[in-house]
Amino acid sequence: MNTIKIDLDKISSSIKINFRLIFRAFQYRNYRLYFAGQGISLIGSWMQSIALSWLVYRLTNSAFLLGLVRFSGEIPIFIFTPLAGVIIDRWERRKILIITQILALLQALVLSILVLTHSITIWQIIILSIIMGIINSFDMPGRQSFVIEMVDKKEDLGNAIALNSSMFNLARLIGPSLAGILIATVGEGICFLVNSISYLSAILALIAMKLNRKATINQGKNVFIELRQGAKYVLGFTPIRYILTLIITVSLLGTPYVVLLPIFAKTILKGGPQTLGFLMAGAGIGALIGALYLASQKTVVGLGKIIPIATTIFGIGLLVMSRSHIFQLSLVMMLFIGFGMMVQMASSNTFLQTIVDDDKRGRVMSFYTLAFMGTMPLGSLLAGFLASKIGAQNTVLIGGLVSIVSAIIFAQKLPYLRTIIRPIYQKMGILPEVTTGIQTATNLQTPPED
Repeated sequence: MNTIKIDLDKISSSIKINFRLIFRAFQYRNYRLYFAGQGISLIGSWMQSIALSWLVYRLTNSAFLLGLVRFSGEIPIFIFTPLAGVIIDRWERRKILIITQILALLQALVLSILVLTHSITIWQIIILSIIMGIINSFDMPGRQSFVIEMVDKKEDLGNAIALNSSMFNLARLIGPSLAGILIATVGEGICFLVNSISYLSAILALIAMKLNRKATINQGKNVFIELRQGAKYVLGFTPIRYILTLIITVSLLGTPYVVLLPIFAKTILKGGPQTLGFLMAGAGIGALIGALYLASQKTVVGLGKIIPIATTIFGIGLLVMSRSHIFQLSLVMMLFIGFGMMVQMASSNTFLQTIVDDDKRGRVMSFYTLAFMGTMPLGSLLAGFLASKIGAQNTVLIGGLVSIVSAIIFAQKLPYLRTIIRPIYQKMGILPEVTTGIQTATNLQTPPED
């Protein structure tokens, strides 16, 4: 009995310590500003995403055009993100983010005006989606690279990345719910207008920051030489290459389930915009739980196993979701889908951010963005095409199966990756520093206990 009591005390103490660790990046003023500003802006962005999908399906009733619009918004990421990485390594990252936020504000404002004046067409939506895709090509890797400038201690970097994911998914919880209400009451145009206003919070937060250190700016000889160097660096490191390959596969065939959600909400589950909002909110809750789980970790022991496990959870969620005609069951599966996808992506992000040199950070994170988001246009187009041929349910079923198979293959590669990563971190002096923080995270991503 005494032994049991001691064990319970230890467990309780561990939980309390982990809970306190969740918000440790908030000790930095710049990060608090960033979190607040981006949090508000992301709520607006999710509102626009849901409203845009519903608008397209309402105007066209076409699964293919849903995929085409998604493709239009994501294909620029595939084209421009590698170049953006070079520019991010050369210029001050905060200024880049201020510019991208202003341009995104203008894009949302134009979209809202066109909808509110009842002059919107599908081709205008496609053009505006392309413009937003170009903006995101610079904004997403810029935000990923900027995190290091807001936290003074490198050991807090992993926590900041996890909190960013929690912020993103908290917005995914709130934004779609608000969008569903607004679409049903006042229409999609107001969602776009609210989004345009929300960008002001991010812009003001960036302006208010006081950065103590100068941003690293490369004076490169040639943009394309630096781009080639970045690609060689990424592709030459086998563990990074394997992780990016897993991300590419899931993003290409699994993640595009999002573009088909309006069909599930309206046709399969017999609902309306509120149903779509709740489904997205379910994924947001699952992802938020996953983000908080990662943020609470002092170390990431066994991360090598967590990545394929999370991918498998994501795939199983898609499998069950594809067969469900019951709203409650579908909503529960969205929790698993959101959790699995977030844990996989955030864990991979932390791994990459930990090992990269700051002068290559923009390029490495541009390749991460390319793997995560750049392949989605092809996936969205493929999902729309397959859904028009074999149905949305079978398309999502295929995505789930591919995700599970990819996770199994990655898990089989873990022993090989361990032999490569361990000596690299020993040489960097990170392996012995296994007490706290991100240094432990990088060490254990070998992972020694897989």
